[in-house]
Amino acid sequence: MAYRAPVADILFALDAAGFAAAREDGVYGDLDAETVAAVIGQAGAFAAEVLEPLAKAGDRQGARFADGKVTTPPGWADAYRRWREAGWNGTLASEDHGGQGLPLSVWAALTELWHEGSIAFGLGPMLTQGALEALEAHASEELKATYLAKLVSGEWMATMNLTEPQAGSDLALLRSRAERADDGTYRLFGQKIYITYGEHDWAENIVHLVLARLPDAPAGTRGISLFLVPKILPSGERNDVACVGIEEKLGIHASPTCTMAYGDAGGAVGWLVGEEHRGLACMFTMMNNARLGVGLQGVAAAEGATQGAQAFAQERRQGRAEGHDGAAPIAAHPDVRRMLLTMRALTAAARAICFRAAVELDRGRLNDDAAAERRGSLLIPIAKAFGTDVGCEVASLGIQVHGGMGYVEETGAARYLRDARITPIYEGTNGIQAIDLVARKLPLGGGETVRSVILSLRDTVRRVAEANDPGFGATAARLAEAVDALEHATLWLTGAARTQAETLAGATPYLRLFALAAGGAGLAEEALAGLRAEDRATGRVALARFFAENLAVAASGLARTVTEGAGALEGEAVDAALGA
Repeated sequence: MAYRAPVADILFALDAAGFAAAREDGVYGDLDAETVAAVIGQAGAFAAEVLEPLAKAGDRQGARFADGKVTTPPGWADAYRRWREAGWNGTLASEDHGGQGLPLSVWAALTELWHEGSIAFGLGPMLTQGALEALEAHASEELKATYLAKLVSGEWMATMNLTEPQAGSDLALLRSRAERADDGTYRLFGQKIYITYGEHDWAENIVHLVLARLPDAPAGTRGISLFLVPKILPSGERNDVACVGIEEKLGIHASPTCTMAYGDAGGAVGWLVGEEHRGLACMFTMMNNARLGVGLQGVAAAEGATQGAQAFAQERRQGRAEGHDGAAPIAAHPDVRRMLLTMRALTAAARAICFRAAVELDRGRLNDDAAAERRGSLLIPIAKAFGTDVGCEVASLGIQVHGGMGYVEETGAARYLRDARITPIYEGTNGIQAIDLVARKLPLGGGETVRSVILSLRDTVRRVAEANDPGFGATAARLAEAVDALEHATLWLTGAARTQAETLAGATPYLRLFALAAGGAGLAEEALAGLRAEDRATGRVALARFFAENLAVAASGLARTVTEGAGALEGEAVDAALGA
């Protein structure tokens, strides 16, 4: 099956998620719909014609490590060269530093497309984008002058170096150290693991952003500083940083995941980014965009898996079905139709949430709208966790649709699942996203932020009911129940009587509940927009109805898990069940 870039679906979903309304409100200045469509259309063509054809060979051959050097599969370095020469690396970067200054919502659409072409490819540029955000916000003018232009153009690339063997999500356990030098620079020592594109053959210089501790740093996360450590120093000399190996992984084989050693020959030269002991604050500058990007990796895997499963189900003939003579396409069988609709609906719902988050963040940043900024921040952990969970779930269903053919590599169905499986771990595991949602995001604006989002979901339900279109079936009723469940669980979690244990126990089911309500409303908005435009309205209404009547109905059970499930996680009997 040839991948088809879903440009029309992305443009429609983007507008339905609020992009069109924001453009009409003047949030995007003179950026017009035609320009956005042209940019996304060109990106779709590049993803389909250049990136996706490399994906299968890249998965099969993988990155190679020898004598301290990493070689990516044939054709990959050239694809990156073509990608950066086309200007794609600078789409989100400030025009002051040579970028195009496009809004986050357009970047989100492009990010989905790059990862549909290949998640293993898209990872590298996405990390460079994260580094750009941190440097633009926190680096000295001297560092900006030296590094930003090359990073914006893509001539140089960047990484984020956080994880160590003993310190995964718990950054308080970091041991990498930095020492002050007499010339105002620093010398870094230590090892970092799981560093994506830590070494490769795409660019002559790789700029590492490294978290480390100074000798007088306070304990815990308050004692971590952020340093810029280039592979090649401004003098042209090689810095004391080296890749000492790459991981053999379940998926994303063409993306080198490196173990990096700093200071084995006297100390890697680094420059402080931001203030000493405030490195995490600098890193968190880019966290919203990074988590949104990872959520879109999940959407990308789901889209590719859905396209492959749908094409296979139309071609594969097996069994009898009403309306067909002889063996029928398996797409005609009710259970296969259920799987295909589940795949399509989950993918579209996750995309809708990601795009809604991006538009809200655009309103906040470009229109100085603090309430919108908070709404976008509230949606980010949902976008990341739901998007990546959906990527895995849909890719797994894609294998099921293919049957035995899905379990062999020939069809490519297995690659989507293998590539997607890392995404629920990236940028803070999905359990951490759920904790972030209930502990940090629900209190935003004194609770007004989540209340306003729930009110907007109710408004969508009201308009679905008022549309009085028979194609919606019970969509309004089922979505109303989901929003009721969300409100009930929200009030319970934010109640004064809640213990920390109860809150944390309910975090993950609450995030899924929120996603079902928000995703169902997102699909309903697309269906309503389709009815207004008479653009594939029947299919959009049918998809919204399927989601509401078959998937969103899980909301009430999830609400009960949130409010009643904590006790089943505690006590000696549970310890015994776990073998503790």
